Formats: sequence, C-alpha cells, structure tokens
Amino acid sequence: MKYKEKILAMLEQDGRMTAAQIARMLGATEQEIQQEIETLERENVILGYKAVIDWDKTSDETVTAQIEVRITPQKGMGFDEIARQICSYPQVQSAYLMSGGFDLTIIITGHTMREISQFVSENLAPMESVISTATHFIMKKYKDQGVIYDPSTQDTREVMITW
Repeated sequence: MKYKEKILAMLEQDGRMTAAQIARMLGATEQEIQQEIETLERENVILGYKAVIDWDKTSDETVTAQIEVRITPQKGMGFDEIARQICSYPQVQSAYLMSGGFDLTIIITGHTMREISQFVSENLAPMESVISTATHFIMKKYKDQGVIYDPSTQDTREVMITW
C-alpha cells in the first residue's frame, strides 16, 4: 500500500492515533488504513504499542541504567545467543549490538541503584561470555523515545509528520 511508511511514522509518533484519524490525514478510507495496520501487525512490522511514562511524577521510585557489556561471541551464534539470554530478564528494557569499544548496550530499570548493581553482579557479570561491564546511571531524562520530558517546551502530544 502506498501509505505504509506514512502510517508507521504517524503511529510511531502517537500510537493512540485511530485508523479514522490517520485516514483523514492521508486522504484515505478508514477501512484501507485499518487493513494496512492489521497487515503490518500480522507481519511483525508493528511489534507493539507502548506509553512513555515520566516515572519521576509518580510515587513509584524507578532507576534507569545504561550498561556497556563486552562479550566473547559464541561460536556459530555470534552475539545473538548471549543477547537473547540477557533480554530474557524482565529488568532489561532494551538491548543493542554496538560498534566501538564494547559489544552490547543494555538499558535496565530497577527500584534502587542497589537493585541494578545486584542485577549486574548476580546475573550479568557471571555469564560465561561476559568479559566486562560498565554501568552508567541515568540521572535525568530530557527526551526519551522521541518524547520531550519538559512539557513547557513543547506539546508532547503534537504529531509533526512532514514528507
């Protein structure tokens, strides 16, 4: 469909947009857009929908850390198997294969710095393929997943799509 990338860009900006809203913006029918979204979901192009939460404005204490991990790739599997193992932990929010001085970047969340430290020392560091780790605690988020955290500087719900 000719709208595929436009639909994806709009949903990435605001996952709550309805097929009707997208159809109006693109000059298409709601049924066309709904069918395309369903196809994209079925083909695993759209993997899910998620809210971006400013946890600092809640009573739930949350700490986020970025961990640099150097690993020895496993024969015949490269980095994929160790990345799969690391991703299986619920604390792991994101994992990326990197170029440069380390191999993986892991983003994790916990309730305290101690909890994150325990995760690294008890789960991550003992893995046979892990050579070393470096943990960096995120002190403040200014922008995450395309959303600016200070609403006084921008309407975070505004969809700005240009082609």
